[in-house]
Amino acid sequence: MARRRAQAFFLILLSVCATPIAFAQAPYPARALHMIVPQPPGGAVDTVSRLLALKLSDLLKQSVLVENRPGGGTVVSTQAIARAAPDGYTFGMVLPAHVINPTLRSDLPYDTLKDFTPLTLLGSSTLALVAHPSLPVSSVKELIELANSQQGRLEFASLGVGNTTHLAGELFNTMTGVRMLHIPYNGSPPAYQDMLAGRVKLGYVTLQSSMPHFKAGRLKILAILNAKRSREYPELPIIAETVKGYRVESFMGFVAPAALARDTAARLSGDLIRVLRAEDTRAKLVGFGIDPTASSAEEFDAFIREEIVRWAPIVKAAGLKP
Repeated sequence: MARRRAQAFFLILLSVCATPIAFAQAPYPARALHMIVPQPPGGAVDTVSRLLALKLSDLLKQSVLVENRPGGGTVVSTQAIARAAPDGYTFGMVLPAHVINPTLRSDLPYDTLKDFTPLTLLGSSTLALVAHPSLPVSSVKELIELANSQQGRLEFASLGVGNTTHLAGELFNTMTGVRMLHIPYNGSPPAYQDMLAGRVKLGYVTLQSSMPHFKAGRLKILAILNAKRSREYPELPIIAETVKGYRVESFMGFVAPAALARDTAARLSGDLIRVLRAEDTRAKLVGFGIDPTASSAEEFDAFIREEIVRWAPIVKAAGLKP
């Protein structure tokens, strides 16, 4: 009898002790989430972020607040993600600088591989190599021949030092053996201004932004930088058809702080993937010039590691400085 009473008392005590824990574990998410974005309001990245924040909010029945943290070549925003509490309520977008900065900068205030939890690779934007109509080339092959005859005299525009468009030009130089000079601009507007005026004859830009100028005859599209031809514009050649193995894409992805609980990371990653795979979301992303990927967290982690290794020798060979 005494033994049974002791057992009963133990079970009651156990249930009482467990009760506060059960009450403390509120369903996730129980409050608003914060999405940190590396670009200022109004740009393409911000537009995409706000679309996805709205879709995720509808799915979770919680607000998803977009926080714009531009600056430092995306270091400002990425550092904010790394320093956030690993509770599933803060995550953010990363761009190609996330895999370039580890080689480009020795003073990063975080470890790209250790301080984040990859969630999903959102997708990639197609880049294009464009030329002013006055440049006497109509293909990548002809451009290489012209560049070889004018070593160090041809110039190409990019959207900034260390930007994907800059590294696209450096990779082209490395893989073809030509030497074209880099002219960096602070974003698309000034780059297009000089390219349309013919002050710089070549440039690496997004395909979407170049299409109006291409259709109006103001610029030529020599090739796109993807590994395969565009579904939307299959008539456009790819550089890899002339320069085997050439591939450059401008990606977007989501990460959270390190030490995020495995089940919370899986939930957040899964919800983002559900949003990205929804037909209406995919259609809008394609309209923005993005090829949706919606990869698994494991695939995105592998992608980040591979891209860091791939870009390191290009950054070093170009002698890039932040």
